[in-house]
Formats: sequence, structure tokens, C-alpha cells
Amino acid sequence: MLVLSVFAYLVGTVLVGFYASRRIHGAKDFMVAGRSLPLYMNFACVFATWFGAETLLSVSAEFTQDGLGAVSGDPFGASACLILVALFFARTFYSMNLLTIGDYFGTRYGKGVEVATSLAIVLSYLGWTSAQMTAFGLVMYVLAQGALTLNAAIVLGAVVVSTYTIFGGMWSVALTDLIQTAAIVVGLLVVALILGGQASGPAHVITTAFNDGKFEFFPKEGWHAWMPFLSAFITFALGSIPQQDVFQRVTSARDAKTAVAGTLFGGLFYLAFAFVPMYIAYAALIVDPSHAELFASEDAREVQRLLPDLILRRTPVWTQILFFGALLSAILSTASGTLLAPASLFTENVMGPFRRGVSDGQLLASVRTVLLVFSIIAAVFAVNSTSTMYEMVQNAYKVTLVAAFVPLAFGVYWRRASTQGAIVSIVSGLSVWVACEVFLPEGSECAWAILTPQLFGLLAALIGMVLGSLLPQVIAHTSRA
Repeated sequence: MLVLSVFAYLVGTVLVGFYASRRIHGAKDFMVAGRSLPLYMNFACVFATWFGAETLLSVSAEFTQDGLGAVSGDPFGASACLILVALFFARTFYSMNLLTIGDYFGTRYGKGVEVATSLAIVLSYLGWTSAQMTAFGLVMYVLAQGALTLNAAIVLGAVVVSTYTIFGGMWSVALTDLIQTAAIVVGLLVVALILGGQASGPAHVITTAFNDGKFEFFPKEGWHAWMPFLSAFITFALGSIPQQDVFQRVTSARDAKTAVAGTLFGGLFYLAFAFVPMYIAYAALIVDPSHAELFASEDAREVQRLLPDLILRRTPVWTQILFFGALLSAILSTASGTLLAPASLFTENVMGPFRRGVSDGQLLASVRTVLLVFSIIAAVFAVNSTSTMYEMVQNAYKVTLVAAFVPLAFGVYWRRASTQGAIVSIVSGLSVWVACEVFLPEGSECAWAILTPQLFGLLAALIGMVLGSLLPQVIAHTSRA
């Protein structure tokens, strides 16, 4: 019954993608849904894309193991990103009437910066998309009970997500996100009530977590304990701002007011609702303490089985259907967005010089082709990765933190920011970050390791932007703003 329900849900999702394809009349419809989404759909897109498998499986497991201090990046930094975008960037993005965030860099700094930042952003999506495919594989592997290998299940997930996204683009993302948001909210709230009841009620679960120190948020062990905490928060909060999926959700709204409100409400609701899977995971551990053995596994990914395993062992079939429906909704909604975003960006901003004179129909075909190729690459990466989903997503945002955030923020709020400053910022940020990853990896006890590699990279990018913009301009500024 459970497997049949999951199969029916996947088929239904693909059919929605086919239905959405009827609204696709050109590249603009495919990338930003014709800039016509009302508030409720825009809000659903923001929430459903952000509420992914890492929130439900990985973040909840991290909280259960190490408490709130271990999840400063997600949900706290991730929701801070959306709030910052709503307050400081959404109106600027919307008013420029652009298809991609790469278009902004091209308009502000010229083609060279546009291509460099677009490549960095596209590369960052590899980890995030692979995390969702890994999650899909984990779910199908658990449900199949040996009938599928984990790698085969990951490939199956890639096929499902890429199929409905290729046909319907942003319209399929918007329509499925609306359905999936409802499935996530209803499904998880019901599961929380059931497992909370089995764990002697919400008051007992919350009190036990408090007494176990799970609500201790700020580090108490000194500077070296603060660094990973701050680094994770900043990486998510700032590194995820210059992302195409955020840009697409802002620019797909029907007006600027909707863009701001949808992003802000989506961020606030995400922060609040992210505590639901944490509650479920801790209640699950109270119900069956034997699952704590997963924390001792040499394979860090094993802890992500905490919820799926317990749901299958401890709840009736109808509850399992609700939980896995919510889980697959979280995975599919995020995965579709993280496939469409890099495909749009690569086609529009990296391949741009090679497709001059092409028709809108040819541009649409190019986006779909790139999306298919990227899904294959992400699936291969997912099959070969041993990182947890939380680690995959955090590593993805390091790239955009050091290479794209500073040129974006200074471009919007500092009139003297120049093309030369942006180039120096990108080169400095990436170079310093890579060097520190090699010589001062996180956890290093070297006296120079006062910051994490990505924070050194961010500092270098800031200095590079200021000096590059204020010094004599050897590289001509090519702003079209």
C-alpha cells in the first residue's frame, strides 16, 4: 500500500509537469513563469524550495545529536538569507526586469564578471541538487527493502525530477510547489502529533530536549567553538543570496510588492516550520532510543535514516503515507528548483556569446538540454559522494559566498563599485578560500586558523572590491546601469 501510494504520487507529479507545459510559450515563461505568480504561489515556491531533504532528514538529525548550536546555518542562516533578500534586494531585482541573476552582473559590471559569477553560481548548485537526489535515493532504498540499490534509487530520482522540470519549467515548479507545500505542512503536523503522543506528549518531548541541552544555541567553549557556528550561519545567510533560485522566485512574482512579501513570509514561515522535523526526530528518539546507535556510525550519512526507519517501524501505514508524501514533496520541490536555476543561468549567461541570433524557441530548447545534462552530472556526483545532505548544501554556498556575494551587495549599494573592483574581489575571494582549504582546513589547530577558509575568502573579497574600485582603473568599467 505504501509503495503503491508513493508510486502514484510520483506519477501525479510528472503529470502536473506535463500539464504545466501548456503554459510554456517561450523562454521567459520557462524561466520565470511569465512574471505572473500571485502571492500564495510565490510564497509556496519560496518555502517549498527552501524546505528540502536536508531540513527534514539531515538538520533534524543534527539537532537530535548536537542541539540547536549544530544547525546555525540551516534553518537560522537560511531563513536570514530570505529575510535579507526581501528587505534589501527584492525590489532591485524585480525592477530591473531580468531573466537571471547573471544578467544583473552583466548589466552592472560587464560580460567578464557576468560569466565568472554565473559559472561560480552554477557550480554551487551541484552540491545542493546532489543532496536532494541523495535524499530521494535514500527514501526509495528504504521503501524498496532491497529491491533497489541506493545508486539505482538516486538515478530514479534524477529521472523523475528532470522529466517534469524539463517539460514545465518554472510553471511546473510553481504548480507542484503549491501542492507539495500543502503535503509538507499537513503531513508533518499529523506525524508530529502521532509521534509526540507516543513520546508522552509535547511537554515531555520539549522538557526532555531542554534537560538534555538541545536548546543551547550559542557556543560556550571559547573562540574556536564560535568559529564553526558563525561560519555556518554566514555561509548560509550571505552565500545563498546570490543564487538563481532566489532570484527566480523574486522575479516570477506578478509585482514588486508580491516579490517582497512572498520572500519575507516564505523566510519567516520556513524558520518556524523547520522546528517541526526537529521535534519529530527528537520524539522519535524518545520512542525508540536504540536509534541513537546511528550517531556512532562511521558513515555520516547513516544518521539521516533516523526518521524514515522509525516511521516504518513504529507507525501505521496511513501515517507512513503522510510522512513519505511530505518527505518526497520536500525533495522534489527543492530538486526541481535547483535544476531549473543553474540551467537557466548557464544558458542565458555562459552560453550567451555562442547563441547570438537564435530564436526564442531555440533558447528554450537550449535551456532544456542544459537542464538534462546538469541533472546527469548531479546524479553522478550524488552517487559518488559520502557527505551528509547538510554538508553538501553548506559546501555549495561557500563558492557563492566568496565569489558572488560581495560584487552583488556592493553593486547594489555602493555607486563606486567598478568592474575592476568586482574582478579583483572574485579572484581574491576564490584564491584565498582555495588556499585556506588546502593549508588551513576547518578544525586546524594552526595559530593562523582564526577564521574558517570561507570567512578568509569573504574578507579577501571585501578588501579586493574596495581596493580594486578605489585604485586607478586599469580595467575599464563597462556598466550598462
